[in-house]
Amino acid sequence: MAKIKKGDLVQVLNGKKQENGGDRGKQGKVLEVLADQNRVIVEGVNFVTKHNRVGQSQRGTKTGGIETMEAPIHISNVAVVDPSTKKPTRVGHRVEEQTKDGVKRTVRVRYAKKSGKDL
Repeated sequence: MAKIKKGDLVQVLNGKKQENGGDRGKQGKVLEVLADQNRVIVEGVNFVTKHNRVGQSQRGTKTGGIETMEAPIHISNVAVVDPSTKKPTRVGHRVEEQTKDGVKRTVRVRYAKKSGKDL
């Protein structure tokens, strides 16, 4: 089961420090999870410049140029942020029983484990 999902708030754990132009310590929302590559795209982290070829649209307007976009980073370099302490934490699962319309179901629920100072 995936530990990090789309929409989670995560913090970058590894990489260059922010004083040196890096992203370590930044927090952002997960925009996309690339499960087959073990990578995630985080909002506002790991910007790259992409050069697009100049073309023409149907209306005759020119497209293309240089744009900045977020590039994927490895999933091991990010950690989910605990909503109460705003610090990176590990994620666990527990099994709970829920009743909906008189039917009992067992559901796996994610929860943030206790935030340690070593993370």
